[in-house]
Amino acid sequence: MVTASRVQLTVLRGRDDECRAVRSLLDDMTTAGGALLVCGEPGSGRTALVGHAHRHAEGRTVLAGGGLAGEAALPYAGLQRLLDPVLDRAAALPTEQRQALRRALAGDGCPSGRQLTLSMAVLGLLAAAAGDRPLLVTMDDIDRGDPQTAQALAFVARRVRQIPIAVLLTADVTANLDGIPTHRLRALTEHDSSAVLTDRLDRLAERTGGDALPARPAASTLATLAAIGGGNPQALVDLAEALSAGQWRGEESLPAAPPADGALARAYRARLDRLPPETRRVLLLAALDEDGDPGTLIRAAAAAGAEVEALAPAEVAGLVRVEQRGVTFPQPLVRTMIVASAPLAVRRAAHRLLAEVLVADGQRLRRAMHRAAATAGADPVLAAELEQAAVGGSGGWSAASAALRWAAELSDHPKLTAARLLTAARYAWAGGKPDVARLLLDRLRAAGADPVVRGRADLLRGELELRCGTASTASVTLSTAATTVAGTHRALALCGLVRAGEAVCFAGDQHRYAEIDRRALALRRPNDPPALELMGSLISGVAATLRGDHERAGPALRRAVVLGGRLTGSASTPTALSCAAAAGLLVAVDGAAHRLAERAVELARERGELSMLSRALELRAVAEYWLGRHEAAAQTSRDGLRVARATGQVNCANVHLGMLAVLAAIRADRDASLRRIREIGETPTPGSRPHALAAWALAVLDLVDGRHAEAAARLASLARLGTGRGQVLVQVMATPYLVEAAAHLAHRPAATAALAAFDRWASSTASPLRRALSARCHALLAPRGGAEAEHAFQAALRLHPAEAGTFERARTELLFGQELRRSRRPRDARTHLHQAREMFSLLGVERWAEQATTELRAAGESVGPPDLPAARLLTGQQLRIAELVAEGATNREIAARLFLSTRTVDHHLRNVFHRLGIRSRTELARAFTAERHVGLASDR
Repeated sequence: MVTASRVQLTVLRGRDDECRAVRSLLDDMTTAGGALLVCGEPGSGRTALVGHAHRHAEGRTVLAGGGLAGEAALPYAGLQRLLDPVLDRAAALPTEQRQALRRALAGDGCPSGRQLTLSMAVLGLLAAAAGDRPLLVTMDDIDRGDPQTAQALAFVARRVRQIPIAVLLTADVTANLDGIPTHRLRALTEHDSSAVLTDRLDRLAERTGGDALPARPAASTLATLAAIGGGNPQALVDLAEALSAGQWRGEESLPAAPPADGALARAYRARLDRLPPETRRVLLLAALDEDGDPGTLIRAAAAAGAEVEALAPAEVAGLVRVEQRGVTFPQPLVRTMIVASAPLAVRRAAHRLLAEVLVADGQRLRRAMHRAAATAGADPVLAAELEQAAVGGSGGWSAASAALRWAAELSDHPKLTAARLLTAARYAWAGGKPDVARLLLDRLRAAGADPVVRGRADLLRGELELRCGTASTASVTLSTAATTVAGTHRALALCGLVRAGEAVCFAGDQHRYAEIDRRALALRRPNDPPALELMGSLISGVAATLRGDHERAGPALRRAVVLGGRLTGSASTPTALSCAAAAGLLVAVDGAAHRLAERAVELARERGELSMLSRALELRAVAEYWLGRHEAAAQTSRDGLRVARATGQVNCANVHLGMLAVLAAIRADRDASLRRIREIGETPTPGSRPHALAAWALAVLDLVDGRHAEAAARLASLARLGTGRGQVLVQVMATPYLVEAAAHLAHRPAATAALAAFDRWASSTASPLRRALSARCHALLAPRGGAEAEHAFQAALRLHPAEAGTFERARTELLFGQELRRSRRPRDARTHLHQAREMFSLLGVERWAEQATTELRAAGESVGPPDLPAARLLTGQQLRIAELVAEGATNREIAARLFLSTRTVDHHLRNVFHRLGIRSRTELARAFTAERHVGLASDR
């Protein structure tokens, strides 16, 4: 028996929910008992949670035990160890229970007919031990020990609600103990994984004195190790323990898997050792055959003298899933640890078997890769075969990257090794694996390549940093690398400068773009092919735009758009098309920009180039914003966010989150906007694009709520005009909101300056929408009630395009109506306010429709439902509910008919009332009766 000591502060990263559940279990013991089963893979932190419970069990008696594989065949062995400290309380048990307990714990077992008696004896003994003060019972790895102990403790766990006993059990994910609340431990996020690694570095520094270790790990080291660890805490700890000081600093190559002699590897070896030898052989074949083709595994198993059915014990153990389409591993780390746990000779023999059964023409790459894995030493012929089979990502980028890695291992010349490692890294990044690309670049750095190869490697390293790391660092890396390769690879140098320019814009350092333009100009030639001319024109046009020289910017950017539309064959790449789309957005040819971005998205998906997909989706979303397709823009940003997160592109993910926050704020959806901003977190640097987008979203929310000074201050801070610092391009996009907020203030210098910049841009384009917004802004800043404001508003309405920008036109109608009403012209105001209310209602933007309704009432109109059929104002679900209400159905009846909850029906009905401008079910019935009379009801 253990008496709990006072709490020690120990942080369990990524386990906040589970820690709360444990503390809740302990806190509830003052009035009642409870139980909790924590399930997880080896190394997921189950034992750490038991320790957390012990540290927080102050004032409670603790009985602690653990399942031992060596005692799994001894019935009740675990129970004997657990209960030994309190066996003196057995005298209080009824005679029959006491005798059953003593026999079981003495090794005499328990007949099936007496198991209930024995289980009641265990419960009674623990209740007696809890008589003095609450009792915490923990059994770690309950599934590893004898099943009889697990059965008895599960019985107790289900029956302690009225007794001050807390039961905490841990087990593997395959454990099945019915009737006990269960928490499944999930993989740590990259953020939590990085925190685990940083914590471990701090402990290592304390243990060793820390002279050689860095104060903080390199960001690339954290990102790579987090990916290798697969979110498993023990894998991360094992990796951390095995690193050198140079690896922590990012100066040396990192391991590709957790160490074979680490705690996690030992845990997996223990699990594998319990499997039959035939199962282990087939399991290793399945782990090595990453394509998962069932035919390959069947042939390889047969060649090994086994059958796929031998995997049944591994499936029961939760290591694999065997399905008709093949064998899958529920946790990617399981595959890694199965391979790492096998002796080298056994692995090579398995690879040779797989190579022998891959005989089809389409299996050339896989066959060569297995031959490579079975080869010791250099093999130039096989290396060349691998390189040829992997050209252009044949067989998928990930497989091609792996093939080039093997080719590098088998090369007999350092230059070939370096070139193949670089190509492998490039392929890994194209396939959306930045962690693998970093590992390979680390190996390349250690290999000591020549300056040109190092320059090309730094171009890739800079691109990784741009998408996944620190943009300011990326711009320096890319610019330097572009200079290094300019003499031999002019196209690569220009591409590097394009990305360096993107990096300085992302970071808000636009004042550095002039230097990038100067370097690009030196690389341009009169007879450049279209792709190179496109990149040069983009850089020239962006530089001119940032310095306000739109006369020079326009032709260069339009030339880039034209060239993008002409790209064919190998020149038509997601990168080139994205450059053309970016140019189109800057010169305000939104339709062309959208078409180019859409082509970039389609091509990236077709080729599997995940490294560029998120960026292409970002550009498409911005084009859809300007085209007034806000819902489409939001969906595109959600798609981009999913891709960015799946490929570790944190900067792209934060841009998509920022765009989603802005779009939600524009719709006055406060909760959604703030949720997206919270998801961005504290990571973005102040002045960066995600930071600016979040500020724009918050400013729009301020504007919606009438906090004009706060909104104007936020938007004015986005950029410092004239300095090239801050997010100039984001501020230009947000200028209409800055002016609207400033119109309510007496002092407006920031808005006036921003509008001047917006005017120069808008007037240089052929975009009616930009010119309409410019006219609206001037109307808002004009003297109230004067002819200048009215003429500007009328000009804005004439300029608003009919095919796009419906939301912005509705906003102009609303603002014009407000101006007319406040100028004591209510009759004229009502025309524009009705238009605004109708458009907002059609768009489903309820908060803005409410504002128009409020203005209409202030203009003296008794507002009823909009003059539109319900079918155009309501969603399909809302319309069906409204029809049923009109027929006289109650909310409960509607819920039953539509298989909804009554709460959901209530929610939909409130929205119906709002959209139709009515206040009761009676008014709703009258409205639908009138519509049916004119033949409009259900007109979809």
